[in-house]
Amino acid sequence: MGQTIIEKIISGHSGKEVHAGDIVVARVDYVMGQDGTAPLAIRAFNEMGGKEVFDRDRVALVIDHSAPSPNEGVSSLHQLMREFAAEKDFRLYDVGEGVCHQLLPESGRVGPGSLVIGADSHTCTYGALNAFSTGVGSTDLAGGLISGRMWFKVPETVKFVCNGNLPSGVYSKDLILYLIGDVTADGATYMAAEYTGEAIAAMSQEARFTVANMAIEMGAKAGLMEADDKTLAWLRRFSDQRYTPVSADTGAVYSRVLEYDVSWLEPQVARPHRVDNVAPVKDVAGRPVAQAVLGTCTNGRLEDLRIAAGILGGRKVHRDVRLIVAPASRRVLLDAMAEGLIQALVEAGAAIVTPGCGPCVGTHNGVPSDGETVISTANRNFKGRMGNSKAEIYLASPATVAASALTGKITDPREVPGT
Repeated sequence: MGQTIIEKIISGHSGKEVHAGDIVVARVDYVMGQDGTAPLAIRAFNEMGGKEVFDRDRVALVIDHSAPSPNEGVSSLHQLMREFAAEKDFRLYDVGEGVCHQLLPESGRVGPGSLVIGADSHTCTYGALNAFSTGVGSTDLAGGLISGRMWFKVPETVKFVCNGNLPSGVYSKDLILYLIGDVTADGATYMAAEYTGEAIAAMSQEARFTVANMAIEMGAKAGLMEADDKTLAWLRRFSDQRYTPVSADTGAVYSRVLEYDVSWLEPQVARPHRVDNVAPVKDVAGRPVAQAVLGTCTNGRLEDLRIAAGILGGRKVHRDVRLIVAPASRRVLLDAMAEGLIQALVEAGAAIVTPGCGPCVGTHNGVPSDGETVISTANRNFKGRMGNSKAEIYLASPATVAASALTGKITDPREVPGT
């Protein structure tokens, strides 16, 4: 019987051929925790009698969710993480280095065929590199830190075939929002989402990260893509490691195969308070916006800043809008500075915050006021997500967010002159 990408990767890490439904114990290539989950994992590590991590070169903790610390309680948790990493002698990414899901790919430690666990639901992002990466709980993370292994029920796979090319003004964020809206928030629960087709092949590697990042928003365990020359070229920027790409067999068995013609797709938004509450931008155009957010692990990469700067450069953010920009990593920030993107955004009126999760989590940066409308490139718009349950969050592409910041209302980016 043929195998899917995820079945092949798990087979290679468990020492036997596996298929959907099998329960296995597999070795992991990398283990990651962030400041919202790592403190619990450290406590569980100690309660389990852990002495050392399984491989100090394959473990990292990242301070990115509440960074810099907003209060003394969070500061004590950050200190716990720093002390644990120093004691066990492994890498900790501290305040200002960036979002975990940008830093791990940049580390050169993740690539085709890798198996990665992270105590963060958007660990599925690395599937854009042809890896099986998935979120786990803090207790499972502790077990992974000690043993370097994890148990899995091998997921079924739903295959998304995206035919055609995205029109001008339509981006990978619009595509993944549309797919989530179509299959719903639980339409792929505990499955692997495998993305393929002309539209995926045409995307840049950075755009593919956006699609893989939001697989969890349809309930998926992972979101995977095949590796091509773009993938390998991107990886060579960060590592000289040689990878063997993993492809699905011709006879692979899928739970479902869903085909789409994306050549007609319009800019999309997810309306409050569900990620699958998706509609074309035109359906909500004109709604006043108080805050616009560009960044997060979904759309804080260099390409995203470039798109926004292309719209805002030489113009001014609407006087009634606060535009907050959070680069995904220090490297992204430096590259954006070198290109003049940061200057263009700041001159337009943007506030640049520390590389990291920024306003997404609602713990420290950019908490909206009661009744305010926010348009964001983040991946979630649940009630209270950004720190105020009385605010409304719309999700959109960097282009739509920039255009809306410019006009002061939700706007189709294709309607902004000069874009």
